[in-house]
Amino acid sequence: MNGEPDIVKNFLLKTLQLQGWEKRVDRFKLGEGVMPASFKVLHDPVRKTDTIVADFGESAIGRVAPVDSGFWWIILLRAYTKSTGDLTLAETPECQKGMRLILSLGLSEGFDTFPTLLCADGCSMIDRRMGIYGYPIEIQALFFMALRCALAMLKHDAEGKEFVERIVKRLHALSYHMRSYFWLDFQQLNDIYRYKTEEYSHTAVNKFNVIPDSIPEWVFEFMPTRGGYFIGNVSPARMDFRWFALGNCIAILASLATPEQSAAIMDLIEARWEELVGEMPLKISYPAIESHEWQIVTGCDPKNTRWSYHNGGSWPVLLWLLTAACIKTGRPQIARRAIDLAESRLLKDSWPEYYDGKLGRYVGKQARKYQTWSIAGYLVAKMLLEDPSHLGMISLEEDKQMKPLIKRSSSWTC
Repeated sequence: MNGEPDIVKNFLLKTLQLQGWEKRVDRFKLGEGVMPASFKVLHDPVRKTDTIVADFGESAIGRVAPVDSGFWWIILLRAYTKSTGDLTLAETPECQKGMRLILSLGLSEGFDTFPTLLCADGCSMIDRRMGIYGYPIEIQALFFMALRCALAMLKHDAEGKEFVERIVKRLHALSYHMRSYFWLDFQQLNDIYRYKTEEYSHTAVNKFNVIPDSIPEWVFEFMPTRGGYFIGNVSPARMDFRWFALGNCIAILASLATPEQSAAIMDLIEARWEELVGEMPLKISYPAIESHEWQIVTGCDPKNTRWSYHNGGSWPVLLWLLTAACIKTGRPQIARRAIDLAESRLLKDSWPEYYDGKLGRYVGKQARKYQTWSIAGYLVAKMLLEDPSHLGMISLEEDKQMKPLIKRSSSWTC
């Protein structure tokens, strides 16, 4: 956005070099394509040299390898290409190989019967145990977006052609699965509420054998008549009905959400403004898990107490994703309202990492200040509003070939 693409290019190439490192945690070797979660710069004062040391999960809390960083790398490569018009970087053998290595992890075949990507807890932005193991919306939306970005950049040579074919098949299956089974609105909630269980064969309506009694009480109050969202997780006999901001915003930007679903997500944000935005954009997840459930799900994690950190905390960095989604859906006024809220607090509070409380009124109890991503999230949001043409870097138009065969809901016609 600032016309300084060399910084981005250098970052892409440096992290690509780190991907090539041998990755071991204890005596176990990680997949070749894993990108680092983070890295440090170690300075040698004697030799006056800097060395980058990557963390692939061996230093992370809980020792979990990141799934999202590889997808973000592909998305950033496409953003660089779109912004500069420079195709040469993406077409280098190094970048082509880097993409293929990341994709080979996501596209690998196993015992799974779903096109979604099976993930451990703590593998994404929510990097602590929060009960997102299984098929978290955050990863599925990023996976979908990375597949679409890679499709536009992979060469159709001997090595790339096979990946292109696999991506096309996976995208069709993934879009159908997500739009059908992860989508929740008033009508769909009512259908799940009336589900019959223990259904066999292809005629089963309740395909994942979800017990209606497992629907939490809060969902019935939270769900507006008009609006909807992609829920947190769907796996056998389990639906995580929580709202996750990153997954829903990325679903809009990647066109994983249909235009109708994108509009419904915006309707939900407007209808549930107090719960999802409150006094500081934006709740990373909603609602918080509490009491006995908090003890079991988080392992009594003191950082993830209710309405704090990943457990219902508010993260200013998410402001740019909300703004991008607002612009794409033609609702810039929602973004302006959110930015106004952030401006009233962020500078005064020294740009903290996150806020606590049901409304996000309090600076997070362990929040570090002057956080780069809190500042960058705000700047990107402002720049997107001032010049919406920047949206093309991070937004993908709907692929007409992936039009859903069925529409699961008509809540948006109310």
